[in-house]
Amino acid sequence: MRVLHILNDVTDRGNGIVNTAVDLALEQARQGLVVSVVSAGGGYQPLLENAGVQHFTLDQSRRPAQLLHAIRSLGILFSEFRPDVVHAHMCTGLLLAWLWKHFRHFILIGHVHNVHDRQSVIMALADRVIAASQSVAATMAVQGIPKPKIRVVLNRTLNSPRSPSLAEIAPRPLHGPSIVTVGGMNHRKGIAELIAAFERLGSKAVDAHLYLVGDGPDREQFERQARASSRHSHIHFEGYQALPQAYMLSADVFVLASRRESFGLVLIEARQAGCAIVATDVDGVSEALDGGRAGLLVPPGDVNALAQALGRMLDDEQERSQWRSKAKSGIANFHVERMASEIKTVYDEPLRGGCRRDLRGELILK
Repeated sequence: MRVLHILNDVTDRGNGIVNTAVDLALEQARQGLVVSVVSAGGGYQPLLENAGVQHFTLDQSRRPAQLLHAIRSLGILFSEFRPDVVHAHMCTGLLLAWLWKHFRHFILIGHVHNVHDRQSVIMALADRVIAASQSVAATMAVQGIPKPKIRVVLNRTLNSPRSPSLAEIAPRPLHGPSIVTVGGMNHRKGIAELIAAFERLGSKAVDAHLYLVGDGPDREQFERQARASSRHSHIHFEGYQALPQAYMLSADVFVLASRRESFGLVLIEARQAGCAIVATDVDGVSEALDGGRAGLLVPPGDVNALAQALGRMLDDEQERSQWRSKAKSGIANFHVERMASEIKTVYDEPLRGGCRRDLRGELILK
């Protein structure tokens, strides 16, 4: 089977959609599929190419002249690579592929990674739509994607060559007790609520330190909020880190305070690192934490509940130890091999439904 993944880019700067797609492409190649990726490029190109995944450079910027060029270039690529499956992880790539589907025959897969992206309803143009969680699937169905097209495949990315093993990562020295979060510095990640909850810990955790790992458009606003806090000297903005697991390995508590979160790759990474986890019960977070069995869930946007949960974790060493054990239980279910196998099943469905090939060897869907 020949698979072509379409992304905007393959940046290695902490984009969860890109990380998932790269992990999938690497594992599919390892399992013997012929895999290529088309994108504007980025830091993961050498990793892909060293694993036998060919990368085709294509700028899909939403400028009229550039889009026309991208349409022409993608048509040439389809003629040369002749994919059986085109797997689009972002809306622009899916639209471009859909235009060519009228002239080239392939199975078109749309992959919805972000529940908060209203444009994701465009994925309904695909033959099958993969949702990153049951919550995403339910949201997409309400927004108009036909339920018979939707398949749920959780973002299982552990054990990928994109990241070194935990044994190869040196824990980051942190002031303790330490609370760590990893994510983009934007309001959707609940950073403002987390800073407010940390301040409310007050005398209950006078020695605690909060580490914010990540970068993003709202970082300056959060830094202003932190400077105005009575705990400002204990709040640390660490910026983007290529190996956030180094912080997870040292954390007393890992927290994800998101307002919206389709799934949360950092949660399974924190589970693998054996963190005691506090997270907001929103969208697909519960699915990443086995329904709350692998982490303590609190209502999204509730600063008091978040502060109480953090204080509870910091106060009780025995409870923290229990949550660390719960986090690691069943973590093998999130290995990338399982995600690739489940997605291969989705690819195979249209073939079982009666695809045939024309004289040129191209797929024709009945």
